[in-house]
Amino acid sequence: MHSVVISGTGLYQPPHTITNAELVEAFNRYADIQNARYAADIAAGTHEALQHSSVEFIEKASGIHQRYVMEKTGVLDPLRMYPRFEERGDDELSLMAEIAVAAAREALQQAGKTGADIDMVLCAASNMQRAYPAMAVEIQQALGAGGYGFDMNVACSSATFAIEQAVNAVRCGTAQCVLVVNPEITSSHLEWRDRDCHFIFGDVCTAIIIERAETAASTEVWEVVGTQLATQFSNNIRNNFGFMNRSEDSDPAARDKTFRQEGRKVFKEVVPIAAAHIATHLEKLGQTSQQVRRFWLHQANLGMNQLVLKKLVGESTDDRAPLILDEFANTASAGSIIAFHKYRTDLAAGDTGVICSFGAGYSVGSVVVRKR
Repeated sequence: MHSVVISGTGLYQPPHTITNAELVEAFNRYADIQNARYAADIAAGTHEALQHSSVEFIEKASGIHQRYVMEKTGVLDPLRMYPRFEERGDDELSLMAEIAVAAAREALQQAGKTGADIDMVLCAASNMQRAYPAMAVEIQQALGAGGYGFDMNVACSSATFAIEQAVNAVRCGTAQCVLVVNPEITSSHLEWRDRDCHFIFGDVCTAIIIERAETAASTEVWEVVGTQLATQFSNNIRNNFGFMNRSEDSDPAARDKTFRQEGRKVFKEVVPIAAAHIATHLEKLGQTSQQVRRFWLHQANLGMNQLVLKKLVGESTDDRAPLILDEFANTASAGSIIAFHKYRTDLAAGDTGVICSFGAGYSVGSVVVRKR
């Protein structure tokens, strides 16, 4: 069995930002248009008027200040409210593969590797651009990697679940150097016309190199001490969009079938699940939460992260659990990896950290690492 390390990470940051003020202006214009359209029904009590959103509401509910997106004009158009992407031909690199390759190249450079050194590619994200060919195989070809690749989807826990698969492959010898990428174009599966969730997501892509310790050439290496995954079924976060929709003859006037959630229920139920998962994992490794120097947590909600940390160590500080949510918003599976990518170099050799993600499923994954 081989010792396994993380030797590099990469981040692709989209070119456009949408501030809360921009988002609120677009949503409120949409609400006004809809309320005028259904004015008679609203007056008759057969149609519910849409409430305005506000910057104060968004920041209090989430801690989010802005988000990065691949395209913003379509999102901010009150007659459209979703991105405008040009369709690409089958012989062109797909959009998800494009941003994955960009993040991967940074991770490879940091690890001192080339695409040819990779013998396994995992594309793990909350939604895939297409069913097949696998995004991972397209990314593999674009990078000149060998071996094999496949796609994974465990919603917001996709990255940590993929890391465990990569670690297991390297540890047992079926792969020597694995690339995990998390291309999250969440702007395409967010219902921007729903006041309760229109502010939640942002676009991004992260990448991680996982390899045998003896082959690592990076100046900064993190030993993977242990991984732990768990799932528990819940309908409180759901995305029903898929290939069978057209066969169901659904009501065309019904709500978009993409992302929806029961936010209060998710908050109440996921926080104790995540905190208990981390504590149990550390206990199995002979450690306590107090011994952990840093927690890189899933970035869905500021209050959620603060409460998870308080349950674990009794207090919540940015140093103990860095926040990227305010700048990036919820980036699904990529959030905890962004935090690890941006906030790890200040730790000392021997320091322990926990990468943890949690979300739909419910699902929760934790990766305990130690700086070498």
